[in-house]
Amino acid sequence: MERTLNFSVNSKLLISAGIIASASAIWHLLCIVGGPSWFAFARAPQSIVDSAVQGTLLAPIGTIIVAVLMFACSAFAFSAVGIIRKLPLLRPALITIAILCSLRGLIAIPTFVTPAGLDSWQIVASTIWFYVGICFIAGSIEHYRFGKSST
Repeated sequence: MERTLNFSVNSKLLISAGIIASASAIWHLLCIVGGPSWFAFARAPQSIVDSAVQGTLLAPIGTIIVAVLMFACSAFAFSAVGIIRKLPLLRPALITIAILCSLRGLIAIPTFVTPAGLDSWQIVASTIWFYVGICFIAGSIEHYRFGKSST
């Protein structure tokens, strides 16, 4: 029996957010392989860059934790649209992720202007995470409205 997937616009937005979160998780993990210069390029906190330089565990463990959280965001997004099985605490997770990603996108606005000028990396990262937050909001609304399940 062939199963075709037909997704609404909100579900497609949620899928795109899941893909972005997975790509971001992979990027974070690649920073471990790339070393201190990759952490610095990714605007990691100085303590993380210093850890990467010194070879301590803070950088890799912190990065792995962040990557796992981003992969979890992807899993909840894909679960909500029925690509993977329904995960526990799906509704509260969708709302929490929507809020956190939207705040991540908005909270960085004051950091756009640094003593050196506009920080284009921060602008791009904030815009992307704000988009992801909006996608999770749209997906959460649809999930609540239609009481979606993974079937």
